[in-house]
Formats: sequence, C-alpha cells, structure tokens
Amino acid sequence: MRVVILGSGVAGHTAAAFARKWLGDAHDVTVVSPRDHYNWIPSNIWVGVGLMRPEQVTFDLRPVYAKQGIEFVHGAAKELHPEGTAADATPYVLVAPHGAAPDVRERVTYDYLINATGPRLRFDKTPGLGPDGYTCSVCTEEHARHAAQALDAAVAKMRAGQRQRIVIGVGHGSATCQGAAFEYIVNVEFELRQRGVRHMADITWLTNEYELGDFGMGGMHFEVGGYVTPSSTFNASLFAERGIEWVTRAHPTRIEPGVVHYEQLDGSTHTLPFDFAMLLPPFTGVGLTAYDRHGADITAKLFQPNEFMKVDADYTAKPFEQWTAEDWPSTYQSPLFRNIFAAGIAFAPPHAISQPRSSPSGALIAPAPPRTGMPSAMIGRAVARSVVDLIHGAPAPTQEASMARMGAACVASAGANPFTGTAAAMTVFPIVPDYARYPGFGRDLKRTFGEIGLAGHWIKIILHHLFLYKARLRPGWSLIPE
Repeated sequence: MRVVILGSGVAGHTAAAFARKWLGDAHDVTVVSPRDHYNWIPSNIWVGVGLMRPEQVTFDLRPVYAKQGIEFVHGAAKELHPEGTAADATPYVLVAPHGAAPDVRERVTYDYLINATGPRLRFDKTPGLGPDGYTCSVCTEEHARHAAQALDAAVAKMRAGQRQRIVIGVGHGSATCQGAAFEYIVNVEFELRQRGVRHMADITWLTNEYELGDFGMGGMHFEVGGYVTPSSTFNASLFAERGIEWVTRAHPTRIEPGVVHYEQLDGSTHTLPFDFAMLLPPFTGVGLTAYDRHGADITAKLFQPNEFMKVDADYTAKPFEQWTAEDWPSTYQSPLFRNIFAAGIAFAPPHAISQPRSSPSGALIAPAPPRTGMPSAMIGRAVARSVVDLIHGAPAPTQEASMARMGAACVASAGANPFTGTAAAMTVFPIVPDYARYPGFGRDLKRTFGEIGLAGHWIKIILHHLFLYKARLRPGWSLIPE
C-alpha cells in the first residue's frame, strides 16, 4: 500500500511521521510538497521583529525524510484523479515538479491520500496587499525577514526624529489568523520600547473582529476570582496598557502607498495612514482540481467554493442560530472516496465559528475559523491513525478529532526578553463552542482560561525548541504531545 500526503506543514508532516512509524516497512509513505523545508510558523513572529533568523525556524526536509524512509516529491499537486482512468483504475495525483517546465506533470499513484496542502495566501483579494504590494506579512519565514527589515527602517527613521505610524492586523474582511497578528503587534510594541523609540510611534490594531479578542472563535470567557470576563476585556486591557489603538469591524478594500482604505460594518468608509504595516491575507484552498475516470471535472463534488476539501461535516446552509457543534467533522474522510482524507487547514469547515456579519455593500466582515497549530497536528495524527487502521483491515476510520470535542492551548508571545518579556497563555475547550453541553458560554470555564506573564515567555521559548526537535523526528519525538 502507498500512502501519499500532500503538504509538509504541521498537519502533513505530522501525518507522514506517524504513518511511517505505525505502518512499518511493508508499506510506502510519500510526501508531495512545493516546499522542501519545514517552517515552524509560530516563531515567524520573532523573525519578523529581528530576534531570530529564518534558518532558526526552518530545516531541510530531505535528510529527515530519507532517514525515516519517507519518499519526498518536491512539487505542487495540481490535479486529483481519484478514480484513475477508464483504462487503469489506480488513483493518482498530477504534480508539477519543482523547477520543471510549466506544462510538465508527474503522476503519483496512491492507495490512500491525505490532503494537507494548507492555504493559498490570497493577497490578491485586496489590491496593494502583501510583500508584492505595500504591506508586510509574517506568513512565511521570508515574509517575516522582509518585515524585520522594514521595521528596522522604521526604527531608523524614529531615531532620526521622524514619527512613524504603524498598522498591524488583517488585510481583508474575511481573514483569519488574528492570533498571529496579535502576537506580532505586541512584539513590535515591546521591541520599540526595548530600542528606546516607543514614544515616536503610533500603533493601531486593524481587525475584522466584531469585538477585540474574538480570534475567529467567537471570543472566549475566563472565570477569574469568581467573575466571568470576556476575552474582549482581556485584549482591550492589554492594548490599553501598551498604548495601542484599535479599529474593529473593518474590511480593508485597497492599500495604496502609505494608506489603508477600509469599510466598516455600518457601511462607513475610512482611511488609515501608515509608515509601516503588517496585514495578514485571507486564505483559500490551493486550487486543486479533480476529475473522474472519464476526464469529467468533479472538483465541485470534492471541494467547497473556497477550494477547501469536503469531509464528514454538515455543509447544509443554515442560519447562525441553527449552527451546532455536531456540524463539525470528526474523521476528516471524504464522503465520496473512503481512501481520501483532509487534515489541517485543507479541510473545509462547515461554517465559521464567529457570527457572520456583512456591511451594507455586502462585504463579509468576520474572521474565518482558525485551524492552525495544535488542532492541525492533532487532526494530522488522528487521520494517520485511521489510514493505518484501514490498511490493516478496519472497516471505517477509527480515530476522531472534532474541533468541537478538542481543546487547544496557545502561548502568544507579548515581548521576547528573558527578564522582562511576557507571553499570554490561553487554553480553550472546546475550540468550537457547544452550547448543548455548556449552556451560557459554550465552553468549559474550568478548562478555558488566559493569563499573561514572564513564565509564559519561557514556556514559549521551550516550546519553540521542543517542537522543532519533534519536527526533526529526533529520538523520542513521538512522545512529545501535539
């Protein structure tokens, strides 16, 4: 049997590692990825403020996979042929090999396929957004390096007496990963204090969140001292202490040199000037197409319009009031093909977690649901276990990893320094609110909390080294939890 994993990010790399460990030498494991190196994305934040170099958050995948007996195909998956052809029913993927001519395709056959392709960064959704436009990003290690250089240039101007306007947040009304932008803005603010130029900067948080602290999860509630506090208060207090202004319910419509044009939920339009801006893009799937054995296009049957893959979720269109935790997938198996799964960002959520809202012009202004980090790794491991068990004769997927049944922990850096640094440590259970099990707030308040302090910074540093050790598949890697 041959298991093929598309993608080498957190979900794909985790799935490949466990599939190889559990299958033994009797079966083949192949990873297809356009990137031949692994990037520990959470630490891109530190690259983006100049505290780490790109090579400190990346490593070459080839020697790691070679040592583990995992075949590596360096290229981008383009087409799925889950029924093979009329002449040969063996399913396969067409791959554009890295460095080859644009029309060259390589056929990679499979018995089981795990789609862990992650997102396509859609800077194109907002004119002028991104490293090829007028703003920075921290989505990749190279984006983060560019952001650090731009930040250094802004600091040099501050030292020369030029006040700088800094805008950090999201670059589109449907963007996700507010957590990454949140980490970046508090790290930038901390670094400006460390460099002695904080008084020369005006810093603004620009977000599509309805309230601060939403993070694409509909916000959270923490029970502290017998009182229940919303994450909006937690976030607002943190920003107020650091002199960070904020604009919520915003949808950037275009970026021009030194100015963000944005619309708000009430339909009003505004401009926000900047000298330095880091705005994250919206995500879609990578744009795979699918064909049946006769060559007919079946992409719409396997994928949602946002190009993420359909799995065992309830995709029935229904109003927000009718959303339930049971809508969310558990096994991540394709409803059409029992040998296809999706993991991490590649699977299509049934709907957002935060309540969708649109402006009078029809622009959706609400965060998309986050599926990065810990949830991606847990889903990748569960899918790998199910695939292995199916190969060994199980009649159906054996593992479940519903985001409505799992919790997640996040340690968000708020300033990197061994003595004065801080980090916000947050846990949430479950990720997707379940108001049937937890009336009132949708989550277990005994397992949902947030606090900030120096200890969190040290935990963040430890996790950086621990997870890179695990990703390199060093001795004992599988004992380190996701």
